[in-house]
Amino acid sequence: MTHTPRTARTPTTPPAADIEECLADLRERWARARRGRQPATVRHRAGERTVPGYVRHWARERPDRAAIVTGGQSLGYRELDDVTGRLAGWLADRGVRPGDRVAVCLPTSVFFAVAFLAILRLGAVHVPVNPMFRAAEIRHELDDSGARLVLSFEPLKDVLEEALSGSEARGVLLEDVWADVLAHAPLTDGPVDLDALAALNYTGGTTGLPKGVEHTQRHMVYTATAIQNGLPGAEDGIVSLCYLPVFWIAGENLGILAPLVSGGTSVLLPRWNPAEVLRLIEEHRVTTMAGTVENYLELLDRPDLADHDLSSLTHPLAVSFVRRLTPDVRARWRAATGGVLREASYGMTETHTSDTSTLGFQDGDRDLLGDPVFCGLPVPGTDIMVLDFGTGKPVPPGTPGEIVVRGPSVLTRYWRAPQATAAALRDGWLHTGDIGSLDEDGCLRYLGRNKDMIKVKGMSVFPTEVETLLARHPDVRAAAVVAVDDEHSGQLPYAYVTTAPGSALTADGLREWAAGAMAAYKVPVVEIVPELPMTPTGKIRKTDLAARAARGRP
Repeated sequence: MTHTPRTARTPTTPPAADIEECLADLRERWARARRGRQPATVRHRAGERTVPGYVRHWARERPDRAAIVTGGQSLGYRELDDVTGRLAGWLADRGVRPGDRVAVCLPTSVFFAVAFLAILRLGAVHVPVNPMFRAAEIRHELDDSGARLVLSFEPLKDVLEEALSGSEARGVLLEDVWADVLAHAPLTDGPVDLDALAALNYTGGTTGLPKGVEHTQRHMVYTATAIQNGLPGAEDGIVSLCYLPVFWIAGENLGILAPLVSGGTSVLLPRWNPAEVLRLIEEHRVTTMAGTVENYLELLDRPDLADHDLSSLTHPLAVSFVRRLTPDVRARWRAATGGVLREASYGMTETHTSDTSTLGFQDGDRDLLGDPVFCGLPVPGTDIMVLDFGTGKPVPPGTPGEIVVRGPSVLTRYWRAPQATAAALRDGWLHTGDIGSLDEDGCLRYLGRNKDMIKVKGMSVFPTEVETLLARHPDVRAAAVVAVDDEHSGQLPYAYVTTAPGSALTADGLREWAAGAMAAYKVPVVEIVPELPMTPTGKIRKTDLAARAARGRP
């Protein structure tokens, strides 16, 4: 389960003695609970290297093993290492230096994976940009990151040209230069500083437009190793089927980092396709994949499910966004495939998303019988506590409070946002704003998200970002966005908008305009109102608006 932290509450620093006493008790509980279920440490048998360093290692150890498979194309480790080096050399010849930000605006593809690895090999900074974005959204991330180069592809040519208009960044369509890239001499050796800035992963928040989350290659390697940690049969490398977008950090983990760091195979699918999923699992002997509960139900309902050999899929992971993983769903999956379906993990962009493991808690559906959503134990090396929102003190087992996280993959800081960093990172702990509880074993249960965040089919939509974008329409005076429940998407953004005097702007007209200004899943239901309810201190009464939207009436 993946979430993004919100930091709108007034910071409270808990007493250090309370924290250390609670932490000592929790670590004893975690040690007892891990026995027979999960390893106590996270170690990689190939040692600690950069991410491209692992590709180079496996290119020597298993050169012909498929590293990446997608769209009928397969790259072995030797070939992947070679083309990564050639693109890194090509970028270096065009003036890209260590520390420079390079944006990658591409869908899930071999191009994306090679660009990601080449940027890291060069010691530059990877800035993934959602290719579903409109020009204004792309421009924000380019301007904020200071990216000097954008790697993209032909279908995005027009929107990219609009986003780059007046910008100092340059755009490159990889199809146009790929022959030159393949002919270029490879850059074989790059910087090896695991703690240097390696990526800016943009995430929304409660104030303004998305912020860049600073991550290093050490964060990436720890996350990749933690994902593999303790999975039976994964010692020879994970074979991961990923149809999550790899420009999201969860897709990066499952579609690039975990399989390639482990010496396994990444099977990439550009989008969810149940028939293709079944075919690819069988053809490539996929061992793990992550999908929503709805994805698994769709597979279970297919009449041809029994025609496919899914015995290799020993670690299918579910994400409970709209539908929840239940004992009934698990029983159906076990009866159909013989495998055990379990919840993925708790995490967020700020922690590289894989902070817990549910491995080993499925006997008797123990993980599904308490409060949802069961997220399991912190991965070794990571600490998780639950604090009282008001006092900042640890709460007893079973008591809800704010989830805080400390570990080797927690962000270094927010890019050029010292106030947001100070609010979120306190004494080494990331304050997530999420609500959860710890049970008697110290297992985390996620109980709810911050009231401001909206989940549309599992994708995070932040009201302030939508409000900011809507406010760019010349006739919009103010906008307030709240969540409204939806049986198909889980939730939808609902915008109450006031317009300038004399404006003829309609709700349909603003929605049409918004469709050109933001990704489709962010476009809100719009209601034009004469005024917004305000508090005596001049703030919008969003609780009133949320209740009004829930009632379904103006």
